[in-house]
Amino acid sequence: MTDLKNDIFLRALLRQPVPYTPVWMMRQAGRYLPEYRATRQRAGSFLNLCRTPELACEVTLQPLERFPLDAAILFSDILTVPDAMGLGLYFTEGEGPAFERPVRTERAIRALAVPDMADLGYVMDAVALIRRELAGRVPLIGFSGSPWTLATYMVEGGSAKQFARIKTLLFDRPALLHQLLDKLAKAVTAYLNAQVESGAQALMLFDTWGGVLRPQDYEQFSLAYMRQVIAGLIRGVQGIRVPVILFTKGGGQWLSRMATTGCDALGVDWTMDLGDARAQTKGRVALQGNLDPCVLYASPERIRAEVAAVLESYGTGSGHVFNLGHGIHPDTPPDHAAVLVEAVHELSPAYHECSA
Repeated sequence: MTDLKNDIFLRALLRQPVPYTPVWMMRQAGRYLPEYRATRQRAGSFLNLCRTPELACEVTLQPLERFPLDAAILFSDILTVPDAMGLGLYFTEGEGPAFERPVRTERAIRALAVPDMADLGYVMDAVALIRRELAGRVPLIGFSGSPWTLATYMVEGGSAKQFARIKTLLFDRPALLHQLLDKLAKAVTAYLNAQVESGAQALMLFDTWGGVLRPQDYEQFSLAYMRQVIAGLIRGVQGIRVPVILFTKGGGQWLSRMATTGCDALGVDWTMDLGDARAQTKGRVALQGNLDPCVLYASPERIRAEVAAVLESYGTGSGHVFNLGHGIHPDTPPDHAAVLVEAVHELSPAYHECSA
């Protein structure tokens, strides 16, 4: 595939034969790595780290220097889009992200506009720089938060436990929430397409909070807008397909519906058996996942055993990208992450007939 030295990840997403199961880890560039913490300290703040292309490139590449991963993922934050919409994103130590100007009224929602992608130019500059520095070593994944997930932060004003404000909007003013979600779907589509134009070779939609919805609400307020985003994406560059991965944390019960969105792959969290997920989706999409991130606290022997169990659960054939069922935890020992990657590469060839 194009000039890539290792295209196993892209081939697996397209369910093409591969010699082994490719592996990367959600949040693979993060606080569990001492080199990341050093760069973050040098940046002065998390937002400065995200907004400085050279530093974002540096931390994107750090895990690839440690581990023989099969993909890199852009280092950024899912809240860059609402920040560019004028909400005033900031981070507080121990509290997480928050907005100076949350959107909670009809007037505030109506005033929102799809941001000019020039306002997110630092992200595109980082994508282009990372592609150049990767020099074809592995593919680069671009990403965005889903419209529903972005909306939860925008309405709640930051992280939430009960999602009281946005669910009140959902129940009392559903038409108004649809207006917000439609604007976000347009913004996310433009944002992801700009990443592709800057060099992203695969895309991932993170629907972190879709799992807090009831089934009927998930379909209407989350899945419908991800379907809208996927329909508007650039799906190929110079004849090379750009695969799209859709991940709803807590969304195992909806995998068969998610598989109809036009995505190429579904992320599966650790609460779902991967073999059951494969049976539900009937080979229509590839699957990504799904080791419990807490397994990486265990002994190397147990990590290997759990990797073997995930591989066995998926079974033979292509269409599996090994990953965690969510992001790696900040206090994970890096040596344990190395055991995971090594075990996948060592144990997975037995599940593939292809030898090249």
